[in-house]
Amino acid sequence: MKPRTATTLSLSALTTSLASLLVLCLLQRVPMADALVYRAEGEAVVRGADLYGFTVTEWELPATYPPFAALLFVPTVWLPLPALKVVFLLGNTALVALLLHLSCRLTGLRPRPRHLCAATALALWLEPVFQTVVFGQINLVLACLVLWDLTRSKGAVGKGVGVGVAAGVKLTPVLFIAYLFLVGRVREAVTALAAFAGTVLFGALVLPSATVEFWTRRVFETGRVGKAWIVDNQSLQGLIARALHDAQPGLAWALPAALTTAAGLWLMRRVPAYGPAGVLLAALTTLLICPISWSHHWVWCVPLLAFLIAEGRARLAVAVAVLFTARTFWVLPHQGDLDLGLPWWQQPLASPYPLLALALLPLLAGTPLLSTSMRLSTYMSTRTEVPSPRAGVDWPHGTSTAEHGDRDRRRTGAGRDRRGVPRRVGRP
Repeated sequence: MKPRTATTLSLSALTTSLASLLVLCLLQRVPMADALVYRAEGEAVVRGADLYGFTVTEWELPATYPPFAALLFVPTVWLPLPALKVVFLLGNTALVALLLHLSCRLTGLRPRPRHLCAATALALWLEPVFQTVVFGQINLVLACLVLWDLTRSKGAVGKGVGVGVAAGVKLTPVLFIAYLFLVGRVREAVTALAAFAGTVLFGALVLPSATVEFWTRRVFETGRVGKAWIVDNQSLQGLIARALHDAQPGLAWALPAALTTAAGLWLMRRVPAYGPAGVLLAALTTLLICPISWSHHWVWCVPLLAFLIAEGRARLAVAVAVLFTARTFWVLPHQGDLDLGLPWWQQPLASPYPLLALALLPLLAGTPLLSTSMRLSTYMSTRTEVPSPRAGVDWPHGTSTAEHGDRDRRRTGAGRDRRGVPRRVGRP
């Protein structure tokens, strides 16, 4: 297929995919409920109202993020609601493309623009991505911010700030800070921790009462976020609650969560410091151990698929893509409290994401899947110049470079680029 034809087809696929999504949102009158919550948080800041004292939409959704996030949501008040929904729709679509680009940068893939365009058209229909778009969620923003920060060049100014800010908006990225400490990227970890602390301090300066309320009370009210046992929750707690038919599994969830946390941290410590495996281990561990990980939180399936493709695991990548597209838990009975009464054979269909993550944790840290991590770690962490031979030491009989093979080196240009500069090992 000619490149121009392939480009046209990929653009057509993206246009068709986006148009289909838009039509579906209009026909179903998708309210973008989370975008409405963000708007209400921004209005509460502008009006000086109680940030955690309101609910919006027919589902009575409250504010659940730190005060710093509410400050960032103030601009949503400036737009009419229809315009805000269009901004979220188009913005999240653009963020899907950016997440794909950053995922390729993380894993060492180098797709052409037409491939990225086609991949965006397909990725929009992955269930976590699709739900993020129709709910007007910010999961893609946070994932892109974390990946952008972690894939910047070693020693980049302010590296770690992105991770810290993401954690300040929504607490779940905090585990990435622990990951940075564990793999020895201490400078980035300290920067991320300082940035996170800065978001808390900024929120306290502007919204002091809301900050005290959140960090002393609301942060511990996990039930405020939603019911942990419904199929929407694809965390370890949701899996165990449904399997045991118990809305409050208590220690039956807390102990496996603690073990999963310890195992995830241990596995992170084993992988290369600058490879993609550690990043994915941190993401999957976070999604598993959080009390509530809604299905749209699993947008990390995009870099996971990129990693499997980079490793040459095409069949596994296809299987994972099918799993994240199938929406098996939505076809199960889940009205009212039916989620708690599912028979044993429906349990895997009700909890596909945590089951997959539990299976992939040891696989991501295993030898077969570490080749990309090793390549990326070497590429991102080494900048060592090849030293010049020392006369009388590195050449026999005390001869110098000019006296021993310099003719061949001049003829072939070995060891130097076309400008005569010594080549480097690792990153150019």
